[in-house]
Amino acid sequence: MNPRWYDPLTAPLPGIALCLLVTGGSFVVQKIEILYFGRAWLESLVLAILLGCAVRSCLPLSPRFAPGIQFGAKFLLEVAVVLLGASVSAKAIAGEGFSLVAGIAAVVVLAVCASYAICRTLKLPHRMALLIACGNSICGNSAIAAVAPVIGAGSEDVAASIAFTAVLGVLVVIALPMLAGRLGFSTTQFGVFAGLTVYAVPQVLAATASGGLLSVQVGTLVKLIRVLMLGPVVLVLGLTNRRGSESRPPLAQMLPWFIVGFLVLMGLRSSGWLPARLDAPIGSVATLMTVVSMAALGLGVDVRSVARAGLRVTGAVTLSLLLLGTLGIAAIKLLAVV
Repeated sequence: MNPRWYDPLTAPLPGIALCLLVTGGSFVVQKIEILYFGRAWLESLVLAILLGCAVRSCLPLSPRFAPGIQFGAKFLLEVAVVLLGASVSAKAIAGEGFSLVAGIAAVVVLAVCASYAICRTLKLPHRMALLIACGNSICGNSAIAAVAPVIGAGSEDVAASIAFTAVLGVLVVIALPMLAGRLGFSTTQFGVFAGLTVYAVPQVLAATASGGLLSVQVGTLVKLIRVLMLGPVVLVLGLTNRRGSESRPPLAQMLPWFIVGFLVLMGLRSSGWLPARLDAPIGSVATLMTVVSMAALGLGVDVRSVARAGLRVTGAVTLSLLLLGTLGIAAIKLLAVV
């Protein structure tokens, strides 16, 4: 047997199997949550990270698991970002008018810049600050997943950013309906506010459910416009972050393949060339790949190094979230949303 031919094909298998095992455990725990509490307080994505970190912390993993863990944390994550493009329709965005799109874009840009400044003020590393800023301001875990390979972020930074933003995302979903009532939002305003502040599309659906169908529809649309900002932000980061090199980064770094794939799928969805019957299967595959990649990220993290930065990261994410909520309220007032 020729090891030069055989090893590259088989080396990832143990790590991939371990990632799948952790993924299965996260789904089981989520089912138990639903069975006993009526809802999943922590989604499988967050649970996969936590379980992966627990396995890495409690068990001495053999080096043979490393290739598969790296494959799951990078390639599967990038494929999941590509599939996210199938859920974005440019037609739906264009139908809402330029002012709404411009307002949302302004909120995202201001939030990214201000969140980054907050993180750096709290002495967080440059790459983690960018991850938190983009995750809070655009679309949570998906934004972190897309930005990480462009800026060369390590697995520990990615896992820490996702873990904290995901947990706070759950708290936002719970608190948002109560906050909206105190602020006196109308049904439409509630949807816009949720779309501007909640991290993930499923969380928007959960947060706006109490506001009725109109809130759900408006919140989802606003959220998708935020998701659309992911492409331009990643492109700008690719142009401005050179990973310490003095020369211009290659085209693949400036415009990564998975962002091109995201835009292509969005174009196919918007043009109607992507059949509607594929929406559910694509969404399911994307969800599964994302959870597997989160398990891989967790398995690649030394939980003690994350804990050392925990207080500062928590403070940065919390302050960034409060800032995002303030910008959301200001946008509703300025755009005269009724």
